[in-house]
Amino acid sequence: MTTPKNIPDPNTIHPIAGYDKEIYVKPTIKNPNIIVGDFTYADSEFESHVTHHYDFLGDKLIIGKFCQIAAGVEFVMNGANHQMNAVSTFPFSMLEGWNMKPPAKSDLPFKGDTVIGNDVWIGQNATILPGVHIGDGAIIGASSVVGSNVEPYTIVAGNPAQFIRKRFDEELTNLMLEWRWWDKPIEEINSLIPVLTSSDLTEVKRKVKEMLGK
Repeated sequence: MTTPKNIPDPNTIHPIAGYDKEIYVKPTIKNPNIIVGDFTYADSEFESHVTHHYDFLGDKLIIGKFCQIAAGVEFVMNGANHQMNAVSTFPFSMLEGWNMKPPAKSDLPFKGDTVIGNDVWIGQNATILPGVHIGDGAIIGASSVVGSNVEPYTIVAGNPAQFIRKRFDEELTNLMLEWRWWDKPIEEINSLIPVLTSSDLTEVKRKVKEMLGK
């Protein structure tokens, strides 16, 4: 195996030489409630696209490795939700001068953490709503509004996002979820690029089985 001259560095902010409109997200994150894996990239700035993310709620945005996040993608967090079990949805407690303490979490439609798997492609201007879980290898169509969980290696699109199709047959999907190429060392991933980028899925399946000892 030939050792590459340049080893990818997950702590590089601008991974394309001379181009500052694409970033690896992880080294730019300051909010401890945003957790992003190595080599996930996005447009030139990320945290401003995570909206209504208030410390007192404690919800997290967790994104895996090698995700591809297009321009204009918004992650809407639980702070966007208003109390819906009272006669008014107006957020008196959030605004200055109103005599109201914050409602109990049990009175809010709290959806929990938002979790994005590994190697997920999120198309331009998509919106991910609070508490959604998107599985490994999924593809989210441009301008989609995702309010429900997305299974691994499926394609969804639309508003609201709807299932379009599975990317692979069940056997290959299960092999990919077992193989978890994104967790392997950088040098090994470099050597696996011919497998990861091949459109001959029958041959990919054979090679992944071989690597898994099946």
